[in-house]
Amino acid sequence: MSKITGAHMIIKCLKQEGVGVIFGYPGGKVIPLYDALYDSDIFHILVRHEQAAAHAADAYARATGKTGVCIATSGPGGTNLVTGIANAYMDSVPIVAFTGQVSTVEIGTDAFQEADITGITAPITKHNYLVKDIKDLPSIIKEAFYIASTGRPGPVLIDVPVDISTGLIDEKAEGEIDLPGYKPTYKGNQKQIKQAAKKIYESKKPVIFSGGGVISSGASEILTSFAEKAKIPVITSLLGMGSFPEHSPLALNMAGMHGTRYANTAFTQSDLIIAVGARFDDRVTGKVSGFAPEAEVIHIDIDPAEIGKIIKTAIPVVGNAKDVLTDLNKRYFEMDNAKSIDRKKEWVAHLMELKEKFPLMYDKKSPNLKPAYIVEKIYEHTEGKAIICTEVGQNQMWAAQFYKFTQPRTFISSGGLGTMGFGLPAAIGAKAGRPDKTVIDIAGDGSIQMVSQELATAVSNRLPIKIMLLNNGYLGMVRQWQELFFKKRYSHTCIRECVDFVKLAEAYGGVGLRVTDKKDVDSAIKEALETDNVVLVDFWIESEENVYPMVAPGAPISEMLEWEY
Repeated sequence: MSKITGAHMIIKCLKQEGVGVIFGYPGGKVIPLYDALYDSDIFHILVRHEQAAAHAADAYARATGKTGVCIATSGPGGTNLVTGIANAYMDSVPIVAFTGQVSTVEIGTDAFQEADITGITAPITKHNYLVKDIKDLPSIIKEAFYIASTGRPGPVLIDVPVDISTGLIDEKAEGEIDLPGYKPTYKGNQKQIKQAAKKIYESKKPVIFSGGGVISSGASEILTSFAEKAKIPVITSLLGMGSFPEHSPLALNMAGMHGTRYANTAFTQSDLIIAVGARFDDRVTGKVSGFAPEAEVIHIDIDPAEIGKIIKTAIPVVGNAKDVLTDLNKRYFEMDNAKSIDRKKEWVAHLMELKEKFPLMYDKKSPNLKPAYIVEKIYEHTEGKAIICTEVGQNQMWAAQFYKFTQPRTFISSGGLGTMGFGLPAAIGAKAGRPDKTVIDIAGDGSIQMVSQELATAVSNRLPIKIMLLNNGYLGMVRQWQELFFKKRYSHTCIRECVDFVKLAEAYGGVGLRVTDKKDVDSAIKEALETDNVVLVDFWIESEENVYPMVAPGAPISEMLEWEY
């Protein structure tokens, strides 16, 4: 019987799962695994901080639809992954994280670089494993990938003691999935789907609320077809952007704190919300008691825990968005839908008038650099075909508002956790997964400084991402809140002269460009896109530019601070 080490078994299992890219950082307790990687054809991307490995794996998964993989050593290596794992958990992204661990006999002794990573990550993973017997290794890995990618996707962690990775196991050992208590529901209840179809048929003012679950389930095409044939307007969550083409007349874009006025008005005036793969986050609902007071809710979600958790649901449908929408589409169009569409004409016309009357705005006549103008120019130069990653803050909202997303898996951003520093490693992960696509990080000068060392990762791995830095010299979103709600007491948010980003990009081997004049925007974006290297364009925007519309904290979404039309 031929035997291999546990580390080589891990590599074998990863290849069986179709893993071609791993993001990681070596350390003492994962040296055996890295030694096994040395002879493997799996592409390993060495990040400069473990948090970036988790973010890159996260974005790789979002861009490709595959499960992302990251590796870190024991102790601080594992704890540095925690923010990235929590980010993936909040946004329902499938990743499998491998951490090294001290030997099994040392566990619990406070050995050097020991941390209880399974205990630490229990609240932020779908499941985690501490491998105690090398014989269990193949089954654990198979189960981990199955759990991460099925049902509501999410992260799974596997903690591997060093004596497990150096121990010997039968080379032909195969893993089996034994999860009797884990049975995600994919097909929706037909009685409830029939009720939902009838409710949609009878409604006069329906809207579809499309969330990230539409994208992760591959339901964008069927949702788009259903909405367009039934003539039902579509609102998206932040993570649902790209699930419905924003150039469609029926697209109401993003709702919520920085959503469009017409999307928020549609929620407020609607008589029926068809929520698909969305969880009614507080940034969407605003004050819950004031959210959609006239609407009944049909909530379609693969996670039954989300249904009715925030907003009362009239018709719950537990299941995979693609499967449920396929059945709902069939049920709905078995009826005389011409009458249904006729009932909705006045509603659709009303919302189209609102779109015309209250578009997203900025001062287009200003000679100064406006972030919205820059984002619109990025859209024009990429023809809407790029993968857009973002940091978190004002840059994120401007990207969401002014870049038109028409395809799923083209907008990658930190939603639930709101993790500053997400965008740069996310762009690296997305480019590694989709080398055929232009990948752009629309960044802020505060957020990107948390992970600026990852410029080295992009350059050294020849991943020519483009960073469009909206540099306002502030922690912009915090400053905006300080301006609006704290009497302009800008406490520790000014960072204008901290760093020369052009020199920083050049120091890491990339290309740095600076734009301070509106007339240079086009040429800078063009040069960046045509350069076969990592390029950072440092756009010096106005320091006190705000993101509008905005719903004040604690207010209903019907009450918006906004641009003066």
